[in-house]
Amino acid sequence: MLDSRGPGATILIRLMVGAVFLSEGLQKFLLTEALGAGRFAKIGFAAPHLLAPFVGTFEIACGALVLLGLATRFAVLPLIAVMLTALVTTKLPILLGSDLGPFRVPSLPHTGFWAMAHEARTDWSMLLGALFLLIVGGGRWSADAWLTRRLPRDKMR
Repeated sequence: MLDSRGPGATILIRLMVGAVFLSEGLQKFLLTEALGAGRFAKIGFAAPHLLAPFVGTFEIACGALVLLGLATRFAVLPLIAVMLTALVTTKLPILLGSDLGPFRVPSLPHTGFWAMAHEARTDWSMLLGALFLLIVGGGRWSADAWLTRRLPRDKMR
């Protein structure tokens, strides 16, 4: 799982995905009302005071791993789950133009496909970037590649 088929330029995707998740995770702790528990409550999540720090911790830890290219394929799995959850809970109500269970439509001038597409642009970028890293790994300039070159093949299984 540490092997990487990604070219050296994969570092650009790792920097984008890792830095955004690391930053967003930190902000869940630094700006709790706007981006942490307060935002989770506004979206409609139960127990937002527990869920926001839980998600933030994964974003920080996995974002840092992605930046390093260490256990990249494992690190993106929780991040993919975070992005899928974000799309369903925050963007699907915009697309439908109505609340989806406990998840509320935010106050926006418009709803529907184009409103959702605009609001989801970062979510889609992060999801697709994480899926790319799941497929190709950390790339030539990653801790994964360094470990793969240094460890005997039988130790990596």
